[in-house]
Amino acid sequence: MKITDIKSFVVDCFRTNWVFVKVYTDEGITGVGEGTLEYKEKALVGAIEHIKSTLVGKDPLQIEKHYHDIYRDAYWRGGAVLMSALSAVEMALWDILGKHLGVPVYQLLGGKVNDECRIYVNGWFAGAKEPEEFAEKARIAVERGVSAMKWDPFGKSYLQISNQDLNKALRCIAAVREAVGDGVDLLIEAHGRFDVPTGIKIAQEVAAFKPMFLEEPVPPNNIEALAAVREKSPVAISAGERLYTRFDYNELFRRRAADYIQPDISHAGGIMELKKLAAIAEANYIPFAPHNPSGPIANAATLQIAACCPNFCILEIMYSDVEWRKYVTNENLIYENGCIKIGDKPGLGIELNEEECLKHPYVEHNLRHYTGALTDIRPAKTEFYF
Repeated sequence: MKITDIKSFVVDCFRTNWVFVKVYTDEGITGVGEGTLEYKEKALVGAIEHIKSTLVGKDPLQIEKHYHDIYRDAYWRGGAVLMSALSAVEMALWDILGKHLGVPVYQLLGGKVNDECRIYVNGWFAGAKEPEEFAEKARIAVERGVSAMKWDPFGKSYLQISNQDLNKALRCIAAVREAVGDGVDLLIEAHGRFDVPTGIKIAQEVAAFKPMFLEEPVPPNNIEALAAVREKSPVAISAGERLYTRFDYNELFRRRAADYIQPDISHAGGIMELKKLAAIAEANYIPFAPHNPSGPIANAATLQIAACCPNFCILEIMYSDVEWRKYVTNENLIYENGCIKIGDKPGLGIELNEEECLKHPYVEHNLRHYTGALTDIRPAKTEFYF
């Protein structure tokens, strides 16, 4: 079997653009992957083209060799663009291998230890601005079966936060906690906003609301800063969505800078790299909670990893999305009691609809995290994801 072509499909999804990859072979078996990067899509597509020039004519089943050689030969190793391109193609190769052998990818990685995976929802807060609005949307989510939810209540703060903005954030968390009760897990997102003393202050202030964890309290560039916050935090700290490969994670594990790790399958190196990261975390008794706010193919690939990792803890998922999400793939999720069932179709268990993808071409979107528009992530017409 030989690779004959690799194509990218950039699909507008309002808050960003999904970036899907499809790998074609001379035996008619195709594989899909996703490298949705959020806001640097043109650079990502260019990086995928470079990988295409390397892989066309090669055997798609030699996944570890291709990953190793592409990572090595990039010379400027790592980084969001190169790793997202490599991640997307790597998961597409696993999809081909699974289809070739007629088994789900998780079977190739040791088989299931989990038949379902617990989820926490992101995006449930779309459009909310005031604490009361967050509370009402949280109440509706719980009525639909949600048992864990994440959001960033910190407005447009960066490095420091004013007492006024902090008080509003705490009122928001309090309102949500009161609305959902103690039986629902709250996960507080900080998007790498704060310096060390502010991160410690935030951790101390949110402790009263018993969050499952505080995510990425400081920017991702300095693991020592993250460790400094964790050392003085009364709540668990999660991090890792902006770390790439086990080499970047090495310092996080060495310093034990996070209580939960959150690698993203679309950026950290793909399926095998997440399996390796999960194994290292397991040896350190650190729960594995993958970052996963992207599209349907990234979700399908992450479910394969959730199936076969003993220390898998919880998976991020989008609560709602653009109405055409249900058309660009054949995604069919079964959601029960706060969990998603893990399917048994060959490969990743999902197919891309190329024609539907082309109906929603690239639209430029920009970062909202420091503009005060963080909750404006959905169009007027929105579909529930599950």
